[in-house]
Amino acid sequence: MQESLLVFGAALPVYLIVAVGPVLRRTGALTPDMDRGVMNMAVHLFFPCLILDKLLGAEVLRNVGVVAESMAVGFFLILAATLLCWFFGPLLGLKKGSGRRTFAVAGGLQNYGYIAIPLVAYLFPGNNSMAVLFVHNLGVEFAMWTIGLMLLSGSPKPSPKVFLKGPIIAVVVGLCLVLSGGDRYVPDVISRAMSMLGACAVPISLLLVGTVMYDLFGKLEFDWKVGLGGVVVRLGLLTAMFLCVAKYLPMSLELQQVLVVQAALPSAMFPIVLSRHYGGRTDVAITVVISTTLVSLVTMPIAISLGKAWLGI
Repeated sequence: MQESLLVFGAALPVYLIVAVGPVLRRTGALTPDMDRGVMNMAVHLFFPCLILDKLLGAEVLRNVGVVAESMAVGFFLILAATLLCWFFGPLLGLKKGSGRRTFAVAGGLQNYGYIAIPLVAYLFPGNNSMAVLFVHNLGVEFAMWTIGLMLLSGSPKPSPKVFLKGPIIAVVVGLCLVLSGGDRYVPDVISRAMSMLGACAVPISLLLVGTVMYDLFGKLEFDWKVGLGGVVVRLGLLTAMFLCVAKYLPMSLELQQVLVVQAALPSAMFPIVLSRHYGGRTDVAITVVISTTLVSLVTMPIAISLGKAWLGI
């Protein structure tokens, strides 16, 4: 019980910041016209600075094996999760062309960044776990922009341009510096500047999550069957699968810590954007995201505390 309260205390600030988003939208302090500029600043400046701040100097990443396993686990867990949601879709009455592909992507992709980052930072202090999180997330990004995009668009060949994004480039540059030892020569003034800019990444992104949910909530045609199915798969079956992988596959302690948090997360917001641009069912994506996000307020502290106890971390 005490552990669950600790996790809830770690998660509560995240949801409080998200809750400020609708207030900013309602009062006109953060208008829809401002969203793109703020998001671009977060994605292409703040997040790269946060990533480099945590990667540079992380001794755990000097082990090539840890880097490789973190990326591989991130990629293949998304692959397995997407396949599970694909096969689960028909049980909810979803077929190809009527939401099955969108459900597979929305249910299969957890909120691996915005919510995971502050939780990992609070529950497992120190740069090593955070550094492994970002390398793991690189594998998740590759899965999202290959498997997820191909599934939604029906195109077998995603454009290489989708990988030219600030966070992906930052992880690649950071890994090159760490593995080569070049991170030891980064001036301290640069490191401090990146740390200050990186501190803005998560709060600003969480505010945008809140504004997006506020915008979408009024437009939602909620399908309770799809919503319940998303909760069962994302916060039930996939939570168990992630924890089993962390328990029974050989991996570093830091990656186990990352997976305990990833296992409990709700669905990511980004499939809503993908479904809009690539012909998916946006209503299905919104239903899955909102239902899993709301239910995770209760399930996330329980899942993380039980997972930590089961794995002995």
